[in-house]
Amino acid sequence: MKVKPDFSRCVFASNNRGKLAEVQAVLGPLGLTIVAQSELGIDSAAETAATFAGNALLKARHAARRSGLPAIADDSGLCVDALGGRPGVQSARYAGTDASDADNVRKLLAELRGVPADQRQARFHCAAVLVTPDDSIEPVLAEDEWHGVILLEPAGTGGFGYDPVFYDPAIGKGAAELTTDEKNTVSHRGKALRLLASRLKRVAPGNFNDHR
Repeated sequence: MKVKPDFSRCVFASNNRGKLAEVQAVLGPLGLTIVAQSELGIDSAAETAATFAGNALLKARHAARRSGLPAIADDSGLCVDALGGRPGVQSARYAGTDASDADNVRKLLAELRGVPADQRQARFHCAAVLVTPDDSIEPVLAEDEWHGVILLEPAGTGGFGYDPVFYDPAIGKGAAELTTDEKNTVSHRGKALRLLASRLKRVAPGNFNDHR
């Protein structure tokens, strides 16, 4: 008989501080204590899947096995229409394995040089998942997107990754110009995490706080 999982402490399968802050902001009110895998001495999993959901599962299962805790992971990236959906799952490594955010942004803007403003549509995609180390529940997966356009040059000082060049026409601001709360309201990760939270409450009722 499988033991009822304890979700009070979870490991987040990433060393990205920006992502961790967003995850804590959305899932923390559920009563979860979320620690980064680096705090537990866990290395990063190889992201070899062809989809965001596949990579999220690889990362979560790796962290759950190493920590013995429920693990939350997300895999997200930028898909640009004019580039056939690139960089996609290679977003974090677009300019090379050890590329910085600035390196990736420079490569993206170089590849879009000459593409007019009305043809620079893009979307951020996020797959978020929770798994347990003993598989006491099936993986809980949620996915969502954030649609916008790629700017001609960076704007704003907040965020991380491709945020400085992603603009949301619906709100009239770039991702790097938003506060954390504003971003969590509209972003791919914020929406996917809220969907994940609602699904967790259905899968494991009574384990989480209901106040938000």
